[in-house]
Amino acid sequence: MSGRKLARLLAATLLVAATLPAARPAQAAEFEHPGVLVSRSQLDFVKANLGKEPWKSAWEALKSSPEASLTYTATPRAVVDCGMYGDPDHGCSEEREDANAAYTHALRWYLTKDARYAQKAIQIMDAWSAVISKHTGTNAPLQAGFAGANFSRAAELIKHTYTGWTQAGRFANKLRTVYLPTVIAGAPNHQGNWELIMTDAAIGIAVHLDDRASFNQAVTTWRGRLPAYIYLESDGALPKAPPNSKHNTKAELIEYWHQQTTFVNGLTQETCRDFGHTGWGLAAMSHVAETARHQGVDLYDTAKNRLRHAMEFHANLQLGADAPSWLCGGAPERGLGANLEVGYNALHQRLGYNLPRTETWVKQKRPVGIARFLAWETLTHANNPR
Repeated sequence: MSGRKLARLLAATLLVAATLPAARPAQAAEFEHPGVLVSRSQLDFVKANLGKEPWKSAWEALKSSPEASLTYTATPRAVVDCGMYGDPDHGCSEEREDANAAYTHALRWYLTKDARYAQKAIQIMDAWSAVISKHTGTNAPLQAGFAGANFSRAAELIKHTYTGWTQAGRFANKLRTVYLPTVIAGAPNHQGNWELIMTDAAIGIAVHLDDRASFNQAVTTWRGRLPAYIYLESDGALPKAPPNSKHNTKAELIEYWHQQTTFVNGLTQETCRDFGHTGWGLAAMSHVAETARHQGVDLYDTAKNRLRHAMEFHANLQLGADAPSWLCGGAPERGLGANLEVGYNALHQRLGYNLPRTETWVKQKRPVGIARFLAWETLTHANNPR
């Protein structure tokens, strides 16, 4: 073909292309707001039942807490430095408490529509967004998870149910630049509760920022950690290793599971560490599934068998059952805490599983207050069908 004919052919092709409608990229489904841990319909259900139990006692506990006071004052820091087991603690406790207080005031705003509580939540979040620049120290990733989880819940509720937050963009930018890069990275070589708490914060921040890529990454991390945290006998002789983890051989996995060599349905990677950290892992796992559910992604269907076995296994021992000699040397360290409300509601109330030991333990611990990344879950999730 001559050069002149080729030029005419290319010109004709370009002309035809120019007359065709431009192809549109596929659009991801929009996020549902508010939709971080709690949804509008869940809170409307709570609001309609505040005069009944168990919500009545939970509501009274919230209202009487220092974190719900209109005199609450935030104590922000530019650099939050957190060491192992709280040593050093340079702003770590204060950041966690302020995140809890922001979420507490956001809940009180929604359930009363008293604007003073929305303004107090904003005041707390604005104080932090004005100065926070980074987290440092050994526990920096976990700290970012603790605070990021409740800050994202508070920001989500206020932004989408209250008008007049002028610095919402500044706070969102701090979630995007100070918290998200840390928590989205995961922690495959740490204890499982670390990565699950970080993922709890990551998915909440992603929803608040309408960040589909980070949301999908958080879901992927959760899917990888689930079978590496809760064992089922169908997994085989050994537990699964976390994706990208250095714990791969039989000896390494046994050490990672705190020298446990017998594996049964519901055992977790941290059972033989202690039940307190195990409870955090189960709570964070449930939080991620709850947020994903509000966004149309059903992670409970994936988690239901592992989660129900884990809750019943640990609740049974927590309630006084004798530990078998093969479990943690016959002396597991109990102290499960009030960590099962969200998971119990999802599996029992919505999916219909009979979980008698979990039910007994959950009801003993009601009403759930606040602790690190957990806040008012009897109020928000007990017997909640939404």
